[in-house]
Amino acid sequence: MRTPFVLLAACALALAPSGAAQAADWGPLAPPNPHLGPVGTSTMHGDAGSSDATPLAGPGAGSISVAAYPLASACPTILQGADGLAVALCTAILGQKPTVHLLDPASDGPIGTSLASLELAKGSLLGGVYAYLDNADRLVAVDGDRKLVRIGHSRESGRWRLSVDSTVDLSGVIPVGDNVTGLVPDWSGNVWFATGKGVVGLVPPSGAPATLGLPAGEQVANSISAAPNGAVAVATTHALYELRAGANGGPEIRWRADYARGSARKPGQLSWGTGSTPTYFGPTNGADYLTIVDNADDQVRLLVFRSGSGELVCSRPVLTKGGAGSENSPIGVGRSVFVASTYGYPYPAVPEGAGPAVPATAPFTGGMTRVDVDENGCHTVWENTVRSAAVPHLSTADGNLYTVSRVGPDTTTPLDGYAFTVLDPETGAVLSDRPLPGTIVDDPLQTSALLATGGRVLQGTITGILRIS
Repeated sequence: MRTPFVLLAACALALAPSGAAQAADWGPLAPPNPHLGPVGTSTMHGDAGSSDATPLAGPGAGSISVAAYPLASACPTILQGADGLAVALCTAILGQKPTVHLLDPASDGPIGTSLASLELAKGSLLGGVYAYLDNADRLVAVDGDRKLVRIGHSRESGRWRLSVDSTVDLSGVIPVGDNVTGLVPDWSGNVWFATGKGVVGLVPPSGAPATLGLPAGEQVANSISAAPNGAVAVATTHALYELRAGANGGPEIRWRADYARGSARKPGQLSWGTGSTPTYFGPTNGADYLTIVDNADDQVRLLVFRSGSGELVCSRPVLTKGGAGSENSPIGVGRSVFVASTYGYPYPAVPEGAGPAVPATAPFTGGMTRVDVDENGCHTVWENTVRSAAVPHLSTADGNLYTVSRVGPDTTTPLDGYAFTVLDPETGAVLSDRPLPGTIVDDPLQTSALLATGGRVLQGTITGILRIS
């Protein structure tokens, strides 16, 4: 999924229920990447493999309290380091400047402002979307000047500050007018990146960056993922790739698989192609398989490939009860994959070059599907009609599936409300729906929440961050 960070800039805008599944029931997460911060909180999708599954518990299905950070910014990227502090990459409504905020989600006092903030160089709207925390709790991102920066935080004389600790200039390998869409470290410490116009590269721990150009016309509109075996997955608007660092130190393609991209962009999607950040998952080592959702006309399908070989394990129709299209990264854990529909979601704008949607608009009917992989291929476990307005996350600690749902008619209006929704991942049933404050100013716009320590959820919105606990 490419978060609507780019669109918002364009618009200037308790306890788990009894019987809940536990971690052992879901199978393993991949081993921790030694170059990332804590598992579950160091990337937008939880880990290097973009599983959107976390070993941390959420608030559960009981009562909640909600507080807000009204930062006058869109905040799709919210991460938490080993020190417990959260680092958010936001876009200010005024000036549309990418801004890093430092927050203390555990503070019991009044919240509303960040502990410290730092503006980054502004680039194209395709750049600066994804970032991660490294093993020193530093935010790693590529700014608008095409520089790979590591941003640390420290406390001096009682005041917190953010500062750029190191910089790698990528302007020599990324063309003018292009910007990094996604980045992730592999298990050897190479920092991989992919640009909107189809340049894939890596920055080694020492030495010069190296790049590889993908076929002309293929764009990268979502983030990228890494597996313990050294593989890196990139989904373009035409195909899914698995790459690795070659003998010469540069990127090389292991395999490529075309998918059905459809005849046009669908309403509720931000590009003409898959909306998925590729997801690694599997029952043996947490990265046996690699999955995306295609963009086929009429009915989309979940595609599951075997990591390493690219063998197509199975292809399964999903979202047959709701809107047939998804801009979100699937959840993948053990043998299970969960997909949420974004078809018809009312994004206020789309990136330049995305092309017209066909049809131009559609109702947001929602819908989620769980698919399991076994020796005979894939089978659908359940489908529902939940109208998820954010990227869902599965907690293997409390066995709950968490999201924010949109409340209102299928034909959306600015008066729609939102609810914090907890589902049973075994059945797809809603365990609780608790109203959240606000209307359009608190639209999560299909961004990814952070399940933080202490059973807290930090959810980015069009104007700041909600803390749900």
